[in-house]
Amino acid sequence: MTITLTPIATVTNKRDTPTDDFWGDTISEVTLLPDIPEDAFKGIETFSHLEIIYYFDKVEKEKITFSGHPRGNKSWPEMGIFCQRKKDRPNQLGICTVELVEHSGRTIKVKYLDAIAGTPVLDIKPVFKEFEVKSEIKQPQWSIELMRDYWK
Repeated sequence: MTITLTPIATVTNKRDTPTDDFWGDTISEVTLLPDIPEDAFKGIETFSHLEIIYYFDKVEKEKITFSGHPRGNKSWPEMGIFCQRKKDRPNQLGICTVELVEHSGRTIKVKYLDAIAGTPVLDIKPVFKEFEVKSEIKQPQWSIELMRDYWK
């Protein structure tokens, strides 16, 4: 089976290198591509949070992995790719829950998007409380350590 996806928007921000940590002060603009009508954003300002699905287009195919130590840190256990949120994924997909800061025409400004400038956006969805987790989130200690400075 082949699946073909077409970007609907692109990201603009001050980050141009795919690095970890210190994303907290990054404000990103997500601008619709010319073939997507502005009406696609109609009413978006009535939501506080959105889910952005994007494509890690800068990932080098040879770096795609199926397991390894998170961030290469051997003090953390070797984990499968589906137990990590790294960019070097089989389908190069990223997803992030963001806070909507502003909507103006064909552009939205958001906080907490960890995508670099030029990243193609594949889809945008509003966050509904009803789709959020219903039970306690459980995660290993290494993931808490890994994320310590991510949103600072």
